[in-house]
Amino acid sequence: MKANVIVREYARLTTSHVPNPSLDRAHVSASAFDWLCELSSRFSKAGAALVQVEDRRWLKLDNYVGVLETPCGTRIEILPKHFEEGDCIQQSRALLRRMIQKSLKLPTREVGATALQRFDTPLTEWVMSSFLQALDHLIKRGLRFDYQRVEEEQRYLRGQLDTARQMRQPPGRQHHFQIRHDLFHPDRAENRLLKAALDIVCKATREPGNWRLAHELRSMLIELPTSRDIKKDFKQWRNDRLMAHYQPIKPWCELIIQQKTPLAIAGEWQGMSLLFPMEKLFERYVAACLRDSLPPDATLRVERRSEYLCKHEGRKVFQLRPDLIITQGDKSWVLDTKWKRLDGGASRENYGLSQQDFYQLFAYGQKYLGGRGNLVMVYPNQTSFTWFLPAFDFTNQLQLWVIPFDLEQGALIIQPSQGPVLYGNSGWVDFSALMRRSGLGN
Repeated sequence: MKANVIVREYARLTTSHVPNPSLDRAHVSASAFDWLCELSSRFSKAGAALVQVEDRRWLKLDNYVGVLETPCGTRIEILPKHFEEGDCIQQSRALLRRMIQKSLKLPTREVGATALQRFDTPLTEWVMSSFLQALDHLIKRGLRFDYQRVEEEQRYLRGQLDTARQMRQPPGRQHHFQIRHDLFHPDRAENRLLKAALDIVCKATREPGNWRLAHELRSMLIELPTSRDIKKDFKQWRNDRLMAHYQPIKPWCELIIQQKTPLAIAGEWQGMSLLFPMEKLFERYVAACLRDSLPPDATLRVERRSEYLCKHEGRKVFQLRPDLIITQGDKSWVLDTKWKRLDGGASRENYGLSQQDFYQLFAYGQKYLGGRGNLVMVYPNQTSFTWFLPAFDFTNQLQLWVIPFDLEQGALIIQPSQGPVLYGNSGWVDFSALMRRSGLGN
């Protein structure tokens, strides 16, 4: 029997009985437990940590979100640890979908009330549903066909006679014709990839609506071959004007075939599993939201690698890679995203901020800003952190700001009376003027 387990980041899983299961503690089968241990060992060899084995009966998940499907049929859904009151499964699912859609630049479609009711589904079912809707729309518009040259031997003339091959016919076979002709056929790279993704959906989906639509579409594409070389076919995917109606479905196809996920499960088991490192997903989400709000004269760069911490014997060592750098004219801002809970009420020492993070930001300020300017640490907004903190002064010219990011609105919270905004009249964020107006600065 297939089981569904819903947990969140850093949850603990066990094979023992759990009296009161929650998003932080859940029971899994012994086969699923063993598979997770095996999978974790493969992750560890690659430098990642999926789970931590606390003892022989408990596993503790790390900061990955998404869905894992084990060979025994257990589906483990891992949600972001953001909402504090109750389980909030639907809110967490909606948040995860929104962040993935924005970060991976997945297309959106207008949906009605009926479609919105289906939001209460796991991540993989949402991905497969979005792909099926896009494929259904594409088929109704019409698949793109292409001419393919065929060289064959027939008893009748068709197309063009291959004179050179015909003259080499042995005696007694002059009645066979060596011909060349073109077939107008849908067998092209884009359609083969769609068929490959559809085959995965037909095997993986458990939602009745998705299963029914997937098999209906499969019957329409029954004569279309599936892709045998995924990487080659993706390279041959055309993006010209004639293929413009294929562009909305391409990101969903890539996501299902696991070509562009931040982390996809590979190996002998090819179930529908998608995992995303939450810190990296939050960084991409913040970058995508800020990029949409940039003025024309501002630019945003992700993970610049131009500066190093020091030199040793003429060689640069310890590369510095800030998450985001925004440049507008002669001004620059260095931003670092942190997917952590922060206590803006100072009930914890130093608000729960990490001294190591401050060392890192100080190095960014010296190397990328020349010791003059503003550094920003971006944390997700929480009930305990709804307003930016007073500035941290490294020097009179270099300041660090800790600002919450509204995950719903996709914006930094710097003017709560006017809602989350990104830009003031004098530039991206006029921190000094903002602090004076708020009574927090000198």
